Amino acid sequence: MVSNIILNNTVISVYHYKENRQDDFLNIVIDFKVTSENYHDIATLLYEGVFDVKVPEKGLTFRGAIQEYYTSMTNLYKKGEVGDYHVSLLEVKNEEKRMS
Repeated sequence: MVSNIILNNTVISVYHYKENRQDDFLNIVIDFKVTSENYHDIATLLYEGVFDVKVPEKGLTFRGAIQEYYTSMTNLYKKGEVGDYHVSLLEVKNEEKRMS
């Protein structure tokens, strides 16, 4: 069972992990908890959209983009709250440059 993944050098503890292939591209789906204390850091990280993904327990390393992302309705601005995050990452081969 996978307990941690790494997105752009940030370790995330996961409680659900699933991997499959979509048209020869690796897809992983993760669920994890976010506390009010680390909400800003996680939100800022996920805003990047494309990541260096590592799954140490599986020996996987790839470049991945968010395919799907949603959260619980928890108010993470309120101290002591914990929300659920669901993220699907799809491997990208030729990353297109995003306009800023």
